[in-house]
Amino acid sequence: MSRETLILFDLDGTLTDPKPGITGSIQYALERLGENVPHADELEWTIGPPLRLNFVKLVGEARADEGVRLYRERFGETGLFENRLIDGIPALLESLHAQGHKMVVATSKPHVFASRIVTHFGLDPYFSTVYGSELDGTRVDKRDLLRYIQRKEQLRSDRAVMIGDREHDVYGAKAIEIPTIGVRWGYGSDEELQQAGVHVLVDAPHEIDTQIQILLG
Repeated sequence: MSRETLILFDLDGTLTDPKPGITGSIQYALERLGENVPHADELEWTIGPPLRLNFVKLVGEARADEGVRLYRERFGETGLFENRLIDGIPALLESLHAQGHKMVVATSKPHVFASRIVTHFGLDPYFSTVYGSELDGTRVDKRDLLRYIQRKEQLRSDRAVMIGDREHDVYGAKAIEIPTIGVRWGYGSDEELQQAGVHVLVDAPHEIDTQIQILLG
């Protein structure tokens, strides 16, 4: 396959399982705000969507910004490393890299945090760039982020694919007319991904290589 191929990977729930760090930091923020603190399992829905939107749902519009500030107070120190690499991801990235594919991370998480996570897990050699949002919320919408990547990378819609676990990844890819591969080990259900219009679902990282070849030819 041509070296022009660009593969975009979501981070949370796709490359890594960030549940302890994200839910723990949300619990910390809620406790500081004097709110009821749900069990971590009840907060799985917060993994993937933009952070501020999560806090709007949890504590309301008026206190959402304070929730984000408190979340980052903990997440920036310890939460981002309460994370684990998905089994099979390093082997997949090694294979795709050896084939000459260009790969980037495309996450709604602020890139200042995402870059540290990618470095922490030793994934830097595989990715040319880590794209994410800004701390002020710029490009937190996956559609805005992928349009930005399209411009920066001069992305060709027929030579790119998005890989992620939530509907936001699918809608972002639709905005720039590229196909999506949905991963079942993340935090989005089959129903969520299929309703959004995902092209194909995979059960394990090693299946992604074959699906890329099928989708892009």
